[in-house]
Amino acid sequence: MPTTSPRPAALVRRVVFVDGVRTPFGRARKDGLYAHTRADDLAVKTVRELLRRHPQLAPERIDEVAIAATTQQGDQGLTLGRTVGVLAGLPRTVPGYAIDRMCAGGMTAVTSTAAAIGFGAQDVALAGGVEHMGHHPMGFEADPNPRFLSERLVANDALNMGVTAENLHDTFPALTRARADAYGVASQDKYAAALAAGKIDPDLVPVALRDPENGWGLATADEPPRPGTTVEAIQKLPTPFRAGGRVTAGTAAPLTDGAASCLLAAEETAAELGLPTRMRMVAFAYAGVEPEIMGIGPVPATVKALDRAGLSIEDIGLFEVNEAFAVQVLSFLDAFGIADDDPRVNQYGGAIAVGHPLASSGVRLMTQLARQFEENPDVRFGLTTMCVGLGQGGTVIWENPHHADYEPFEGKTK
Repeated sequence: MPTTSPRPAALVRRVVFVDGVRTPFGRARKDGLYAHTRADDLAVKTVRELLRRHPQLAPERIDEVAIAATTQQGDQGLTLGRTVGVLAGLPRTVPGYAIDRMCAGGMTAVTSTAAAIGFGAQDVALAGGVEHMGHHPMGFEADPNPRFLSERLVANDALNMGVTAENLHDTFPALTRARADAYGVASQDKYAAALAAGKIDPDLVPVALRDPENGWGLATADEPPRPGTTVEAIQKLPTPFRAGGRVTAGTAAPLTDGAASCLLAAEETAAELGLPTRMRMVAFAYAGVEPEIMGIGPVPATVKALDRAGLSIEDIGLFEVNEAFAVQVLSFLDAFGIADDDPRVNQYGGAIAVGHPLASSGVRLMTQLARQFEENPDVRFGLTTMCVGLGQGGTVIWENPHHADYEPFEGKTK
C-alpha cells in the first residue's frame, strides 16, 4: 500500500508555438528535387535548423520528438521520431515516436505533443512530418481489408482522393469547375506574390543534394509552383479522375516531397529559456465524415474547435486551409459564408501552388500562420485546417501574441 498521497494532476498550461521551418518542396518524380535524397534526412534537416536557430535551448531540455509520415516504410519508417532525433544529434535520453493521420500527420504530431505539454507531462517538444511521395506513393503496397468493399463500409472509389474531390463537386452544385479553376490560379498568384515579397524564404532550410549523374547541388526554393498560370490554360487541362469531370492538375495539389518541423513549449518554459512565442494554441479538434466526400472534413472539425474555444467564425482573422483540391477549400468557405477571394484566406497561396507532402503540410500551415500573425497584429485569432483521407478533418485555433489583448505569461499559476 502506498504510504504517501499521489500528486494532484497538473493544471492545463498554455502551449506556445516557438518556431517552425520546412525544406523546400520538390516534385515527386524520378527527376524531382529529392529523387536521390532520403526522407529521414529531410526531417533531420528541419530538426537541426530549429536547434541552430535557438541556441538558448539545450537539446537535453527536449522531452519528445514526434514525426509523422503517411507511408511508414523504407526511408520514412523505423519509428521516425526516435531515429530522426538520433540522426539529428539529440541526446540519447530524448525519446521519440512516429505518428500517422495521413494528411494531418504533422498536425496530429503537434496536437499530441501539445496535449502532453498542457497536461504537464512535458515542457518542450519537437513535432513535424515528412513525406517522400517519390519514394513512397500514397497507399503504395497498402493492403486494405477486403471487408471495406465486401461489406460496403465505403464506396469502392473512396480511397482515391481525386474521385472524392469529384464527389464534392457532385454533392454541392454551387461548387462549379469555373470557381475551382479561378481558385487554382489565385493560389499560384498569391504564392508568387508572397515569394517576391520575401515571405516564403525565411521559413525554408536549404538541403544539400547529391545526384549520381549531376553531382552535388543545393535545394533553396520550392519546385512545384507554376507562376503565370492562367484560367485559360487550366480550362484546357484533362480531368484524370473522371471523363468530363471538374478536377484537374490545375486545381489539385501536386505530388510532392518535403518535410516540416516545429518547436512547441509550455509558455512558462519558453519564458524561462528565452524562447520566442509566435503563437499560442487555443483549441483543436478532429472530426470524421463520409470517406466518399472526405474534403468536407474541415467543416465539422472547425465547428468543434470553435465551440471548444468559445469562439465564432467571425472571431477568426486569418485562415490557413490546406489545398488538397480547390473544391475542398471552396466547400469550407461556402459552409461558413466566406467569399472565394476573402483576403484572410491563404494569404501566401497554398498547396495547389507549393505542393502537399501529406504528413508535413499541417506544420507548413502553422509556420505560415505564425508569420502572418507578425504581419497583422490587429488579428487576434487564426486557424489552420485540413481534410484527411478516409474521411476526417482537423482544425487548430491559435492566438496572436502580437495582439493588444494577448496576456503574456508572467509567472507560474498559483
